[in-house]
Amino acid sequence: MDAPPPPRVAHPVMYHRWNWISFLHWRYPPALVQAMLPAGLRVETFDGSAWIGLTPFLMQGVRPPVVPSVPWLSEFPETNVRTYVRDGRGRSGIWFLSLDAARLPAVVAARAGYALPYFWSDMTVRRADDRISYRCARRWPGPRGARCDADVRLGPPLAERERDELAHFLTARYRLFSVVLGRLVAAEAEHVEWPLHRAELLHLDQDLLPSAGLPPPDGEPLLHASVGVPVRVGMWHP
Repeated sequence: MDAPPPPRVAHPVMYHRWNWISFLHWRYPPALVQAMLPAGLRVETFDGSAWIGLTPFLMQGVRPPVVPSVPWLSEFPETNVRTYVRDGRGRSGIWFLSLDAARLPAVVAARAGYALPYFWSDMTVRRADDRISYRCARRWPGPRGARCDADVRLGPPLAERERDELAHFLTARYRLFSVVLGRLVAAEAEHVEWPLHRAELLHLDQDLLPSAGLPPPDGEPLLHASVGVPVRVGMWHP
């Protein structure tokens, strides 16, 4: 099954690469997740469940147009807690419950300019052969010490028959929502279809989901992983 086509971002305001990403997902009751959403968004379900994602990855090549990447500032780990929603026009996208990043300037800019719930954290992403290790410990703002330690073994690419509707529901997401000055806004992110791989979860110790106001997840997560994609990010719009 092919992924939904991405939007065309004709005038990007930022370029990124989202590399060495793991998608960990758990089922949650839709009513519980709906209560965490702002007015104008409704939870999007699959197979009767809302889904919460934990997505650690390495952000690279971060830059605005016509400006080269800057060492240190343009590369940093990030870990997101997210769910999936639709707006009043039926457009699907992502609602972030938290975003941890390792660069304080990026955290301050995203909080001030885009009202996204970013947190400054001590983070690393390390890769050795087929193993990816993610480490995250929150610094500011609190709850200080909220963490996510995960080790994932990257497997072979997904076969075509494994690229099913659920895999695309959880990963083929090209729009994010926020609330700026009391107004619901959206931005599009254009990228090619994720080159998804099978993956094995070797270790997970996290409390980012409870820190975002969720009950602890039940059972093992559904896991996908990818080596990454280049991304063109558009401007916010109402």
